[in-house]
Amino acid sequence: MDPMSGAPRLRVLLLVQKEQRVILDRLYDGIVAHTDCDLRWLGGEDQANLRRYFRRKVRVEDYDRIVFFLRFKQEIRQVSFIRTVPNLVILEHDACQNYFPGKYQGKFSRHYAQLPWARVISSGFTVSQRLRGEGFDAVFVPKGYDQAMLRNLGLARDIELAFVGSTKSSVYTGRRRMLDEIAAREQILITRTASGEEYLRTLNRIRFFVSADAGIGEYMIKNFEAMACGCVLCANDQGAGENAALGFRDMENVVLYRDAVELSAKLAALRADPALADRIAAAGQALAEQEYRFDRLGEKIAHALVPPLREHPPLGWVERLRQRVGI
Repeated sequence: MDPMSGAPRLRVLLLVQKEQRVILDRLYDGIVAHTDCDLRWLGGEDQANLRRYFRRKVRVEDYDRIVFFLRFKQEIRQVSFIRTVPNLVILEHDACQNYFPGKYQGKFSRHYAQLPWARVISSGFTVSQRLRGEGFDAVFVPKGYDQAMLRNLGLARDIELAFVGSTKSSVYTGRRRMLDEIAAREQILITRTASGEEYLRTLNRIRFFVSADAGIGEYMIKNFEAMACGCVLCANDQGAGENAALGFRDMENVVLYRDAVELSAKLAALRADPALADRIAAAGQALAEQEYRFDRLGEKIAHALVPPLREHPPLGWVERLRQRVGI
């Protein structure tokens, strides 16, 4: 029973990736805390053969919701089986790739069109809006940060301007270009670290953290991590809708910029007014701690599972439709 409402807690099967670059355990803990959750980590072999995994290890009738947070490239290869999964919810942090050039452009829409009864929980506000506009049951729950790992340590900030993270993936073409443009104007450290303590201490040494996700359409996890560690977050502007949904206010709790020229101008103003920079960092940290902790977001995901799902047609209905229309 839910201790707050007295209502029965949802019985949830949560299937997640065993090997994942970002550590999301605290997010899963948040979901578990607010549901009757059977959390399972699936390796590559099980993700590649969900039919076999379900046949051997899952009784679908035991759950009110079955949640996939798996590799998208594995999901799209197994639509014929996934259509048979009842009470399906898809948790997705990469659906923004549906709307910019790349190997997955348009593929999320095509995938969800074959599962129109499934709920999609997306980490982008604008992405969720666009998916709803296409007729899907899409809900927005943003990215956030691991509150058990990341915090403000109060260290001396001896790195003035920096970006920490990957620039190699084809998804980050815009990020690389933006960082190059910034580096042509500013002394910026562009680096990578190991997860855990090294990452924590590096963020705590940075005064101005540059988020350069040009063209992505939503804010990546690094934005919230930098805010939580007390950096002044300088974020490439992802649009008014995204900013309003997240509570991002330019020059109040974040620094938003559209190009390298604008960023340089705002950095110059902040260097001339260190107290303003301090206020922005403190307000950003407070916002992250209040709204974007993984435990808080896990609770929001749990709440997003509760409303009734769309009716799933009888098994075989989609197969007959596909045969009729030649898909």
